Amino acid sequence: MTQTKSFASQADLQDKQVSFTQLSDHAWAYTAEGDPNTGVVIGDDAVLVADTQATPAMAADVIRRIREVTDKPIRYVVLTHYHAVRVLGASAYQPQQIIASQDTYDLIVERGEQDKASEIGRFPRLFRDVQSVPPGLTWPTITFSGKMTLRLGGLEVQLLQLGRGHTKGDTVVWLPQDRVLLSGDLVEFDATPYAGDAYFRDWPQTLDRLAALGATALVPGRGPALMGAEQVAAGLAATGGFIAAVRDSVAAGVAAGHDLKTVYRDTCARLRPQYGHWVIFDHCMPFDVTRAFDEATQYPDPRIWTAERDRVMWQTLEG
Repeated sequence: MTQTKSFASQADLQDKQVSFTQLSDHAWAYTAEGDPNTGVVIGDDAVLVADTQATPAMAADVIRRIREVTDKPIRYVVLTHYHAVRVLGASAYQPQQIIASQDTYDLIVERGEQDKASEIGRFPRLFRDVQSVPPGLTWPTITFSGKMTLRLGGLEVQLLQLGRGHTKGDTVVWLPQDRVLLSGDLVEFDATPYAGDAYFRDWPQTLDRLAALGATALVPGRGPALMGAEQVAAGLAATGGFIAAVRDSVAAGVAAGHDLKTVYRDTCARLRPQYGHWVIFDHCMPFDVTRAFDEATQYPDPRIWTAERDRVMWQTLEG
Protein backbone atom coordinates (compact mmCIF):
# COMPACT_ATOMS: atom_id res chain seq x y z
CA MET A 1 0.00 0.00 0.00
CA THR A 2 1.40 3.39 -1.04
CA GLN A 3 1.60 5.98 1.74
CA THR A 4 0.28 9.41 0.82
CA LYS A 5 2.79 12.19 1.45
CA SER A 6 1.67 14.74 4.05
CA PHE A 7 0.02 17.76 2.46
CA ALA A 8 2.53 20.53 1.77
CA SER A 9 4.57 21.06 4.97
CA GLN A 10 1.97 20.10 7.56
CA ALA A 11 4.33 17.46 8.97
CA ASP A 12 7.14 20.02 9.45
CA LEU A 13 6.89 20.82 13.14
CA GLN A 14 10.52 21.23 14.23
CA ASP A 15 11.65 24.70 15.33
CA LYS A 16 14.70 26.16 13.61
CA GLN A 17 17.77 27.87 15.05
CA VAL A 18 17.62 31.64 14.51
CA SER A 19 20.64 33.74 13.53
CA PHE A 20 20.90 37.54 13.52
CA THR A 21 23.89 38.42 11.37
CA GLN A 22 25.41 41.83 10.70
CA LEU A 23 26.22 42.30 7.01
CA SER A 24 27.45 45.91 7.00
CA ASP A 25 27.37 49.08 9.06
CA HIS A 26 23.63 49.30 8.41
CA ALA A 27 22.27 45.88 7.43
CA TRP A 28 21.34 42.76 9.38
CA ALA A 29 19.86 39.40 8.40
CA TYR A 30 17.36 37.49 10.53
CA THR A 31 17.56 33.89 9.28
CA ALA A 32 16.33 30.53 10.55
CA GLU A 33 17.74 27.48 8.75
CA GLY A 34 15.60 27.80 5.64
CA ASP A 35 12.52 29.40 7.19
CA PRO A 36 11.52 32.81 5.76
CA ASN A 37 14.09 35.54 6.38
CA THR A 38 13.72 39.16 7.44
CA GLY A 39 16.13 41.91 6.41
CA VAL A 40 16.84 44.85 8.72
CA VAL A 41 18.32 48.24 7.76
CA ILE A 42 19.41 50.60 10.53
CA GLY A 43 19.87 54.16 9.32
CA ASP A 44 20.91 57.31 11.14
CA ASP A 45 17.43 58.07 12.46
CA ALA A 46 15.20 55.06 11.79
CA VAL A 47 14.95 51.34 11.06
CA LEU A 48 13.53 49.64 7.97
CA VAL A 49 12.34 46.02 8.03
CA ALA A 50 11.93 44.02 4.82
CA ASP A 51 9.47 41.10 5.16
CA THR A 52 7.76 40.78 8.47
CA GLN A 53 7.45 37.10 9.43
CA ALA A 54 4.08 35.39 9.28
CA THR A 55 2.45 36.59 12.50
CA PRO A 56 2.91 39.43 15.00
CA ALA A 57 3.88 36.85 17.62
CA MET A 58 6.74 35.66 15.40
CA ALA A 59 7.71 39.22 14.46
CA ALA A 60 8.22 39.90 18.17
CA ASP A 61 11.43 37.86 18.04
CA VAL A 62 12.74 40.01 15.18
CA ILE A 63 11.93 43.13 17.18
CA ARG A 64 13.73 41.69 20.20
CA ARG A 65 16.87 41.17 18.09
CA ILE A 66 16.64 44.68 16.66
CA ARG A 67 16.37 46.14 20.15
CA GLU A 68 19.60 44.37 21.10
CA VAL A 69 21.48 46.59 18.61
CA THR A 70 19.48 49.84 18.35
CA ASP A 71 16.72 51.84 20.01
CA LYS A 72 15.88 53.80 16.83
CA PRO A 73 12.22 53.72 15.79
CA ILE A 74 11.08 51.11 13.27
CA ARG A 75 9.64 53.57 10.78
CA TYR A 76 9.31 51.52 7.60
CA VAL A 77 8.15 48.03 6.69
CA VAL A 78 8.78 46.93 3.09
CA LEU A 79 6.79 44.06 1.60
CA THR A 80 8.95 42.43 -1.07
CA HIS A 81 5.80 40.68 -2.34
CA TYR A 82 2.28 39.77 -1.23
CA HIS A 83 2.58 36.25 0.23
CA ALA A 84 1.00 35.89 3.65
CA VAL A 85 4.11 34.40 5.25
CA ARG A 86 5.92 37.65 4.42
CA VAL A 87 3.32 40.24 5.38
CA LEU A 88 0.96 39.19 8.17
CA GLY A 89 3.40 40.09 10.97
CA ALA A 90 3.53 43.76 9.93
CA SER A 91 1.32 45.13 12.68
CA ALA A 92 3.83 44.15 15.38
CA TYR A 93 6.34 46.74 14.17
CA GLN A 94 3.85 49.64 14.40
CA PRO A 95 5.55 51.30 11.43
CA GLN A 96 4.78 54.77 10.18
CA GLN A 97 4.61 53.40 6.63
CA ILE A 98 4.16 50.01 4.95
CA ILE A 99 5.63 50.17 1.45
CA ALA A 100 5.06 47.85 -1.52
CA SER A 101 5.04 48.00 -5.29
CA GLN A 102 1.76 48.90 -6.95
CA ASP A 103 1.80 45.44 -8.54
CA THR A 104 1.97 43.88 -5.07
CA TYR A 105 -0.92 46.06 -3.91
CA ASP A 106 -2.95 44.91 -6.91
CA LEU A 107 -2.21 41.26 -6.10
CA ILE A 108 -3.37 41.76 -2.50
CA VAL A 109 -6.64 43.17 -3.84
CA GLU A 110 -7.03 40.32 -6.34
CA ARG A 111 -5.99 37.31 -4.25
CA GLY A 112 -4.90 38.31 -0.76
CA GLU A 113 -7.71 36.56 1.08
CA GLN A 114 -7.31 33.31 -0.84
CA ASP A 115 -3.52 33.38 -0.43
CA LYS A 116 -3.82 33.88 3.31
CA ALA A 117 -6.10 30.86 3.72
CA SER A 118 -4.02 28.62 1.45
CA GLU A 119 -0.66 29.50 3.02
CA ILE A 120 -1.84 28.94 6.58
CA GLY A 121 -3.09 25.51 5.50
CA ARG A 122 0.15 24.59 3.74
CA PHE A 123 2.65 25.42 6.47
CA PRO A 124 1.06 25.77 9.92
CA ARG A 125 4.38 25.96 11.82
CA LEU A 126 5.22 29.24 10.09
CA PHE A 127 1.97 30.77 11.33
CA ARG A 128 2.61 30.24 15.02
CA ASP A 129 0.02 32.07 17.14
CA VAL A 130 -1.95 32.91 14.01
CA GLN A 131 -4.64 34.35 16.25
CA SER A 132 -2.28 37.31 16.84
CA VAL A 133 -2.83 38.43 13.22
CA PRO A 134 -5.33 41.32 13.15
CA PRO A 135 -8.54 40.76 11.17
CA GLY A 136 -8.27 41.44 7.46
CA LEU A 137 -5.19 41.82 5.28
CA THR A 138 -1.94 43.76 5.52
CA TRP A 139 -2.33 46.84 3.32
CA PRO A 140 0.51 49.05 2.07
CA THR A 141 0.21 52.72 2.98
CA ILE A 142 2.58 53.78 0.16
CA THR A 143 3.00 52.16 -3.26
CA PHE A 144 5.47 52.81 -6.05
CA SER A 145 6.32 51.57 -9.53
CA GLY A 146 9.85 50.87 -10.71
CA LYS A 147 11.93 52.68 -8.11
CA MET A 148 11.55 54.54 -4.82
CA THR A 149 14.35 56.10 -2.80
CA LEU A 150 14.24 56.54 0.98
CA ARG A 151 16.74 58.40 3.13
CA LEU A 152 17.30 57.20 6.66
CA GLY A 153 19.31 60.24 7.65
CA GLY A 154 22.39 60.06 5.44
CA LEU A 155 21.75 56.48 4.34
CA GLU A 156 20.23 56.00 0.89
CA VAL A 157 17.87 53.03 0.55
CA GLN A 158 16.57 52.12 -2.91
CA LEU A 159 13.43 50.04 -3.43
CA LEU A 160 13.63 48.51 -6.89
CA GLN A 161 11.37 46.51 -9.17
CA LEU A 162 13.80 44.80 -11.52
CA GLY A 163 11.36 42.44 -13.22
CA ARG A 164 8.91 39.63 -12.63
CA GLY A 165 10.08 36.39 -11.07
CA HIS A 166 8.75 34.94 -7.83
CA THR A 167 5.66 37.15 -8.40
CA LYS A 168 4.86 40.05 -10.71
CA GLY A 169 5.30 42.54 -7.87
CA ASP A 170 8.75 41.59 -6.57
CA THR A 171 10.68 44.38 -4.84
CA VAL A 172 14.30 44.32 -3.68
CA VAL A 173 15.93 46.62 -1.15
CA TRP A 174 19.33 47.94 -2.25
CA LEU A 175 21.86 49.84 -0.15
CA PRO A 176 24.27 51.31 -2.73
CA GLN A 177 26.58 52.73 -0.06
CA ASP A 178 27.03 49.33 1.63
CA ARG A 179 26.46 47.20 -1.51
CA VAL A 180 23.94 45.08 0.39
CA LEU A 181 20.86 43.61 -1.30
CA LEU A 182 17.70 42.27 0.37
CA SER A 183 16.23 40.12 -2.38
CA GLY A 184 13.03 38.66 -0.97
CA ASP A 185 12.18 35.34 -2.60
CA LEU A 186 13.76 36.25 -5.93
CA VAL A 187 16.88 34.56 -4.51
CA GLU A 188 17.09 31.52 -2.22
CA PHE A 189 20.15 29.72 -0.91
CA ASP A 190 20.17 25.99 -0.14
CA ALA A 191 16.38 26.32 -0.13
CA THR A 192 13.95 25.43 -2.89
CA PRO A 193 12.36 28.43 -4.63
CA TYR A 194 8.59 28.45 -4.36
CA ALA A 195 7.33 29.22 -7.86
CA GLY A 196 3.59 28.66 -7.64
CA ASP A 197 2.96 32.32 -8.52
CA ALA A 198 6.03 32.79 -10.68
CA TYR A 199 6.97 33.91 -14.17
CA PHE A 200 9.44 31.25 -15.29
CA ARG A 201 10.20 33.02 -18.56
CA ASP A 202 11.10 36.30 -16.82
CA TRP A 203 12.84 35.15 -13.65
CA PRO A 204 16.32 34.43 -15.13
CA GLN A 205 16.51 37.89 -16.73
CA THR A 206 15.42 39.48 -13.46
CA LEU A 207 18.25 37.65 -11.69
CA ASP A 208 20.67 39.06 -14.28
CA ARG A 209 19.54 42.57 -13.32
CA LEU A 210 20.09 41.76 -9.65
CA ALA A 211 23.58 40.52 -10.48
CA ALA A 212 24.34 43.76 -12.31
CA LEU A 213 23.95 45.71 -9.06
CA GLY A 214 27.22 44.18 -7.85
CA ALA A 215 26.14 43.29 -4.31
CA THR A 216 28.80 42.08 -1.88
CA ALA A 217 26.24 40.82 0.64
CA LEU A 218 22.71 39.53 0.15
CA VAL A 219 19.80 38.49 2.35
CA PRO A 220 17.89 35.79 0.41
CA GLY A 221 14.27 34.92 1.00
CA ARG A 222 15.33 31.68 2.65
CA GLY A 223 18.68 30.31 3.68
CA PRO A 224 21.77 31.87 5.28
CA ALA A 225 22.95 35.38 4.48
CA LEU A 226 25.40 35.49 1.59
CA MET A 227 28.68 37.22 2.38
CA GLY A 228 31.11 38.33 -0.30
CA ALA A 229 30.68 38.74 -4.06
CA GLU A 230 31.52 35.10 -4.72
CA GLN A 231 28.81 33.75 -2.43
CA VAL A 232 26.29 36.26 -3.77
CA ALA A 233 27.05 35.09 -7.31
CA ALA A 234 26.65 31.47 -6.21
CA GLY A 235 23.23 32.21 -4.72
CA LEU A 236 22.04 33.96 -7.86
CA ALA A 237 23.36 31.16 -10.07
CA ALA A 238 21.82 28.39 -7.97
CA THR A 239 18.38 30.02 -7.96
CA GLY A 240 18.57 30.66 -11.69
CA GLY A 241 19.72 27.12 -12.35
CA PHE A 242 16.78 25.62 -10.47
CA ILE A 243 14.23 27.82 -12.22
CA ALA A 244 15.68 26.98 -15.64
CA ALA A 245 15.77 23.27 -14.82
CA VAL A 246 12.09 23.19 -13.83
CA ARG A 247 11.09 25.28 -16.84
CA ASP A 248 13.06 23.18 -19.33
CA SER A 249 11.91 19.83 -17.94
CA VAL A 250 8.28 20.88 -17.94
CA ALA A 251 8.54 22.36 -21.44
CA ALA A 252 10.01 19.08 -22.72
CA GLY A 253 7.16 17.11 -21.15
CA VAL A 254 4.53 19.42 -22.62
CA ALA A 255 6.17 19.18 -26.06
CA ALA A 256 6.00 15.39 -25.77
CA GLY A 257 2.28 15.56 -25.04
CA HIS A 258 2.51 14.33 -21.45
CA ASP A 259 -0.10 15.15 -18.83
CA LEU A 260 0.66 17.12 -15.66
CA LYS A 261 1.13 14.10 -13.41
CA THR A 262 3.64 12.52 -15.79
CA VAL A 263 5.50 15.80 -16.20
CA TYR A 264 5.57 16.19 -12.41
CA ARG A 265 7.01 12.73 -11.81
CA ASP A 266 9.61 13.14 -14.55
CA THR A 267 10.66 16.60 -13.37
CA CYS A 268 11.03 15.51 -9.74
CA ALA A 269 13.14 12.55 -10.86
CA ARG A 270 15.40 14.81 -12.94
CA LEU A 271 15.88 17.49 -10.29
CA ARG A 272 16.05 15.42 -7.10
CA PRO A 273 19.72 14.35 -7.49
CA GLN A 274 20.89 17.98 -7.62
CA TYR A 275 18.26 19.81 -5.58
CA GLY A 276 16.47 17.22 -3.44
CA HIS A 277 18.51 18.12 -0.34
CA TRP A 278 17.36 21.74 -0.46
CA VAL A 279 14.90 22.87 2.23
CA ILE A 280 11.20 22.40 1.33
CA PHE A 281 11.93 20.61 -1.98
CA ASP A 282 9.02 18.21 -1.51
CA HIS A 283 6.77 21.08 -0.40
CA CYS A 284 7.50 23.31 -3.39
CA MET A 285 7.75 20.93 -6.32
CA PRO A 286 4.02 20.23 -6.81
CA PHE A 287 3.29 23.97 -6.86
CA ASP A 288 6.32 24.79 -9.01
CA VAL A 289 5.68 22.17 -11.66
CA THR A 290 1.97 23.01 -11.79
CA ARG A 291 2.75 26.68 -12.41
CA ALA A 292 5.41 25.88 -15.03
CA PHE A 293 2.94 23.53 -16.75
CA ASP A 294 0.31 26.28 -16.70
CA GLU A 295 2.73 28.80 -18.20
CA ALA A 296 3.85 26.38 -20.90
CA THR A 297 0.25 25.60 -21.92
CA GLN A 298 -2.54 28.15 -21.47
CA TYR A 299 -1.98 30.45 -18.48
CA PRO A 300 0.63 33.21 -18.98
CA ASP A 301 -0.34 34.68 -15.58
CA PRO A 302 -0.52 32.63 -12.38
CA ARG A 303 -3.90 31.32 -11.34
CA ILE A 304 -5.09 32.01 -7.81
CA TRP A 305 -4.26 29.31 -5.28
CA THR A 306 -7.14 28.62 -2.91
CA ALA A 307 -7.10 26.15 -0.05
CA GLU A 308 -9.35 23.87 -2.14
CA ARG A 309 -7.17 24.14 -5.26
CA ASP A 310 -4.10 23.35 -3.13
CA ARG A 311 -5.61 20.11 -1.89
CA VAL A 312 -6.98 18.99 -5.25
CA MET A 313 -3.57 19.60 -6.85
CA TRP A 314 -1.74 17.77 -4.06
CA GLN A 315 -4.07 14.78 -4.25
CA THR A 316 -3.69 14.63 -8.03
CA LEU A 317 0.12 14.67 -7.92
CA GLU A 318 0.92 13.04 -4.57
CA GLY A 319 -2.19 11.06 -3.66
